[in-house]
Amino acid sequence: MSRSVEVVPENGLHARPAATFVRTANEFSSDVTVAPDGGESVDATSMIAVTALGVGHGERVTITADGEDEAAAIDALLAVLAEPVE
Repeated sequence: MSRSVEVVPENGLHARPAATFVRTANEFSSDVTVAPDGGESVDATSMIAVTALGVGHGERVTITADGEDEAAAIDALLAVLAEPVE
């Protein structure tokens, strides 16, 4: 299962938003990946991989999850990316 979302945090997937995103991805047993539009997917549980994407505010990413809690994982990660960060 996968869904696409626009990244709302002002700093994109860098530093604090990325840490929250990775921590959330690690709360689920499903295999979770994230990919920028037109880019390759990376392991959503890896801080280095997620920050290396260089995804900025307003860009779209696709989150894919595969496993028993895939729907919950995607919903939680979409919520992280929908919240503006101070």
